[in-house]
Amino acid sequence: MQSFVGTGVALVTPFKKDFSVDVQALEKIVNHVIEGGVEYLVVLGTTGEPATLNAEEKELVIDTIIKANNKRLPLVLGVGGNNTMQLVDELKTRDFSAFAAILSVSPYYNKPTQEGIYQHFSAIAKASPVPVILYNVPGRTASNMLPSTVLRLAHEFSNVVAIKEAAGDIVQAMKIIQGKPENFHVISGDDMITLPMVLAGGSGVISVIGEGFPKEFSQMVRLGLERKVDQAYALHYKIANATDMIFEQGNPAGIKQVFKALGLAENTVRLPLVAVNEDLANRLNEYTKNI
Repeated sequence: MQSFVGTGVALVTPFKKDFSVDVQALEKIVNHVIEGGVEYLVVLGTTGEPATLNAEEKELVIDTIIKANNKRLPLVLGVGGNNTMQLVDELKTRDFSAFAAILSVSPYYNKPTQEGIYQHFSAIAKASPVPVILYNVPGRTASNMLPSTVLRLAHEFSNVVAIKEAAGDIVQAMKIIQGKPENFHVISGDDMITLPMVLAGGSGVISVIGEGFPKEFSQMVRLGLERKVDQAYALHYKIANATDMIFEQGNPAGIKQVFKALGLAENTVRLPLVAVNEDLANRLNEYTKNI
């Protein structure tokens, strides 16, 4: 499971101005992040706006990334939701031969108890033909997967190999790191506290800012893993303002503005999201020009 040490990036789905999927831009982004030095790619994570894609578009995105990647880096597929049995059916019927793992977000809106979250992921672990990365992001799901639930799953299911921990709570992350099985990875899901989590014993990050600036961010993570603290923090503070800015008006609106500034894609998002306003666009453009 060394595939999940370092920097993974949650790829956006670029759209043309007419809101159709921009295949050529997606190919450019895949090459951009690979050439920037990231370690793996996450396909159709929540940053990829899968909630706004139809079934045909999802397959187009998957196929485009598989072909553009050309087996250069491990791929992780987002397979999550709040209908457990629908996910189980997908896990039993989809071809996962191109993927090293799935990333599965904790159920949203339903607000299950900790036992409900455990039972949900238990069903996924039993059905999945590939390793499972849990994803805890209570700011979006409205329920927090507690360390006790994470550790219960990690110790009971050998194919539950990691968690993307995005509660924004370094103490919670440290509790998981303290109690985890030896080969279980605690992966930051919060770009701003990635380095502290790595230095506390985490394995890296699944990042958004890292797809805009893959060279700088992935190098920061590697320096952190090597315990080169001062050099790592120098890069952290170089990127910190941009990290704040890309989330200021929602994700992935901010990172898509970065891609527009880089000349890789339009800044188009699908409703109910909207593009960043002119002020934020100008600030992101200026940062991107000067980094």
